[in-house]
Amino acid sequence: MLSYQDVVTVKLGTLMTAATDWEDMAGGFEELETLYAAKVESAATEGTSGLTAAARAAQLEATREQFKDAQTEARAIASILREAHLQFSKLIGHVHDVVDQVKADHMSVNSQGEAVYDFRKLTPMRHDEDYPKYVSRAKDAEAAWTKKIKDAVQAVDDADEGVKHALYEAAGIKSWIQRALDPFNGMSHTFNGSAVGDIEVYEAREAKGYANVILAGDKLDGDDLKEWQRLMRENSHDKVFSQTLLNSLGADKTLKLTNKIDDLAYYDDTKDKNAYLQINGGLADSLATATRVPDFKDANGKHLPFGSKGYNDAFDNWLRTDDAQFYIKWGNDLREHGVDKYDLKVAGEKIQMVTKGHGQQVRGYQSLVTLMQQGHGYSPQFLADVTDGAIATEKDHPNIWDLYGSFSDKSGDGWFANDPVDGALGIMGRDPEAAAGYLDPHAGGTDDRLHYLLKDRDWKVVNTTDWQGNREIDTSDVQDTDDRRGLGDALTAAATGIDPHGSRPVAPTSHTDANNRVFVHALDILSQQGDDMPSSLRDDMAKIMANHGHETYVAMSDPSGRRHPDVGPTLDQKQVMEITKQISRSQNSYGLLHEGMNYAIMDDIHDKSRRPEDTLSSAGYAVGFMEDGRYAALKDNQHDYTWDKAWSYHALGGALNFIPVYGDAAQRGADVLTSAWIMDEQKHQADKLTSDSQQTYYLRRNQLNSIADQWYSANSDWASSHPGYSHNDGVYKQIEGWANDGGAQFRGMAGIH
Repeated sequence: MLSYQDVVTVKLGTLMTAATDWEDMAGGFEELETLYAAKVESAATEGTSGLTAAARAAQLEATREQFKDAQTEARAIASILREAHLQFSKLIGHVHDVVDQVKADHMSVNSQGEAVYDFRKLTPMRHDEDYPKYVSRAKDAEAAWTKKIKDAVQAVDDADEGVKHALYEAAGIKSWIQRALDPFNGMSHTFNGSAVGDIEVYEAREAKGYANVILAGDKLDGDDLKEWQRLMRENSHDKVFSQTLLNSLGADKTLKLTNKIDDLAYYDDTKDKNAYLQINGGLADSLATATRVPDFKDANGKHLPFGSKGYNDAFDNWLRTDDAQFYIKWGNDLREHGVDKYDLKVAGEKIQMVTKGHGQQVRGYQSLVTLMQQGHGYSPQFLADVTDGAIATEKDHPNIWDLYGSFSDKSGDGWFANDPVDGALGIMGRDPEAAAGYLDPHAGGTDDRLHYLLKDRDWKVVNTTDWQGNREIDTSDVQDTDDRRGLGDALTAAATGIDPHGSRPVAPTSHTDANNRVFVHALDILSQQGDDMPSSLRDDMAKIMANHGHETYVAMSDPSGRRHPDVGPTLDQKQVMEITKQISRSQNSYGLLHEGMNYAIMDDIHDKSRRPEDTLSSAGYAVGFMEDGRYAALKDNQHDYTWDKAWSYHALGGALNFIPVYGDAAQRGADVLTSAWIMDEQKHQADKLTSDSQQTYYLRRNQLNSIADQWYSANSDWASSHPGYSHNDGVYKQIEGWANDGGAQFRGMAGIH
């Protein structure tokens, strides 16, 4: 392996010098070929005939072909050396960049490539009570930078191995894997007329060799397994490598390969589990790379969002180009094998399946999505096509995904995408633009996708059985315990523009028209389902409503229904109440929504374009709205949870990524409001609710008082000159009155009588 010193001291100029020499050598062989054909071959065959002459002519032609093959080999090696120079320049440059960053962080780098901090800088602080923390942070920084340097050096070493292999192949020196597969085609003394000048082509061929070993039912150990890891790690983001490898496998063998790798990782060779999973991850990344659709732009160079008319037109035009041929071929291949059955031990050898489930096979789409879950960077178009293909398959073949046994995180088998539609949607959830373009009810002039997924689809994909004596019989299908997880992620991303598993945006939230359409349509469909709304979507709808905080708050805080949001769609109050009611059936979901509304309350209070008395009444109405929604959810003992007395503010961290970025004053006030609200919950959440929902406002005492304090702080000048809004008790009475009044006005809407 290359050392740090090897990398930072190497002279790359010799590669270009060598490339020029090899190119010159090719020219020399070309001259020799011309000379040989004119002076030797033609003279030796002139005026001759018969079998002896024919044999001599064949020998002479073979010699001339060697001159031609020598040119091919020399030019291929020259090309590989030039590509190597380009790769090494980039990778070694990255090593130097990391070193520069280390130095900018006030550290040095030793000859072993380790970041070193001068701890003498901390000597003046040795008596500080936080001195151990400073030392610990410095050591952590050293370790982090050292790892970055090591990773950068490793990338150079990976590239070096790839170049070495490509040079061997171009020179006709077979690797062990090729000799093992074809022992009678080893070294020869001829030039390599099939040499190519692309490192990645050779890397793909080598990777295919290792894949063939696995497909044949064997294992890889030691250096061979490490080399396969290196090949996938280094090349999975290269288009030539990825398309060459996948073309050589085809969709059918790719699905068989990923299943066999999973079998090795989880059952047959668990000691090397991480290595096999990394290889499968590389295979998934190669699939993403090979099927990547260009980033289409309009006439002004502006990105065309997936699902827009401009995008659709550009995509249709691209499909007519040579660049799209792999995408078309592989898409057709995947659809053809998506319904095929494949062996996979997680399904066929589940211990608890003694009879009916034993030996069951999985479908191609299940294997495909299981593979895709391990990769990154898929084009929105490819995600959409895979999801559409799986949906079309299940419409043609109802219950095609149904298997015996649970495949969820709780069962330990959550890595397997037994529901490929939900799994594909989960991958789509990582890309908000893809999710919005796919679920947009007006994309392509249809709302079939969102309507189908939220209302019409059969989500029961688990076969169940019962015993009648000694006989096991099939019973009704049921949902898996992680049903709609992928749909929830995709729906959240599509409606908010935020990756559900990413970090909180640093800038104020803005929604596209597609985001708004998805939100409104989901609100409409799910509110119509009433108590049949899937419980698995409660958290997701709470996050979406918190993210659309302004629009949701306007609907909650204006019983007249005449106020319209400054931005975003006007929501149907009855739909918002119904979804609030359903969200309130789950403690965490209710908490997510309530925290989001606390931020919206504070943002409204600090909105100087509105009258102060209106912002106070709106806050009271909103509290009343949420309380009646919760009361309606709990009053008939239909709730499916027990309030947790240990519930705390920290348990609500899942909401923060979706709460819009408001002004500093609003955010500080919201923190105060949320803390007061949590105090109320901790004190009273175990109390039994009475038949009089208004009594629940007594349980909101801390929150209402906190709202009053925050409102008065923002509007003290106005309040001092208006009777009934004194700081001592007037404002508190106002907010309590509005909360009670809001509860009364919204009670019928919540179904409370």
